[in-house]
Amino acid sequence: MSVEFFFRLGGMVVLGIGGIWFGIFFSNLAGEPAAVRAVAFGMVGMVAGLVLTPYFTTRPIRAIRRTLNQVSAKTLFMGILGLVVSLVVSALLAFPLSLLPQPFGEVLPVALALAFCYLGVSVFVSRQNDIYQVLSTFTLRSPDGAAGETQSARIILMDTSVIIDGRVADIARTGFLPGELVIPRFVLNELQYIADSGDNLRRQRGRRGLEVLAQLQKDTSISVRISDIDVEGTNAVDDKLVILARQMRVPVLTNDYNLNRVAEIQGVTILNINELANAVKAVYLPGETLEVRVIQEGREQGQGIGYLDDGTMVVVQDGNEYIGKEIPTVVTKVLQTAAGRMIFSKPEDDF
Repeated sequence: MSVEFFFRLGGMVVLGIGGIWFGIFFSNLAGEPAAVRAVAFGMVGMVAGLVLTPYFTTRPIRAIRRTLNQVSAKTLFMGILGLVVSLVVSALLAFPLSLLPQPFGEVLPVALALAFCYLGVSVFVSRQNDIYQVLSTFTLRSPDGAAGETQSARIILMDTSVIIDGRVADIARTGFLPGELVIPRFVLNELQYIADSGDNLRRQRGRRGLEVLAQLQKDTSISVRISDIDVEGTNAVDDKLVILARQMRVPVLTNDYNLNRVAEIQGVTILNINELANAVKAVYLPGETLEVRVIQEGREQGQGIGYLDDGTMVVVQDGNEYIGKEIPTVVTKVLQTAAGRMIFSKPEDDF
């Protein structure tokens, strides 16, 4: 039996007794026999208690718990800190305000306390990152007493796709992802679901993601944490990630194009692995020479296709006759697309 059941019974008894009392009270006022009216009011009170009690007891508590579960620990701490600071300031101002003539001496201290509490919580939560950095400056110091380097308080949420991709492990080891990598439990559950899939390709992708996650956890130079924080109201993992990132005011690490666009529309910062890979590729200008191994024919007549070591596609005009050979080519044009960078070139002999 649940806790709600006992609350319903308690509410039924309390409101039933209250109904009987009201029935007797109104019967005495009307000068009529109290039995019938007391029973009627008692029955109404019992039904009302049985039905309405959860809406005033267990369900508000559950709603508060769900809300608190969706709030990050840092946000919750800053909200409580703002409330404490507001109450202290209100207490200091309450005594001089209480000396004012009535009714100001009674109303103003309470009104000021409520206003300060709202303002304090709002300011501390909205500026939590700045306040945390200021507090870290005073609390995190080196052994010689001088202010040391503050530890990065940055949290980065990880998407399922970027874990399966695997490149995040190498990027994290280079130090280009400062802070803590957080994997929500619902992302881990999706990864496990993919690893247990009946489709062989999906199963291999899921197992690869689990292996990458295990590597990240074993590497002591990388801070990784699996969080039980969840989002109510939706079952889609991408939607949960976007909502969670908005609530925590943290970026999402992904290589999912659709998630990237949806998150940007909602004002969430995205760290896209593919965009990073494109950004660090070598820059080639028209006129430069490339050594390219032509491996297949292109779409257009006479074209040959080759790839650089970083995966960049090179389209070689009149290169179909060189398939299987590595030849020097001259860059003619560089095209940046959503899928990556594409280089057009011609065999050096044609110049």
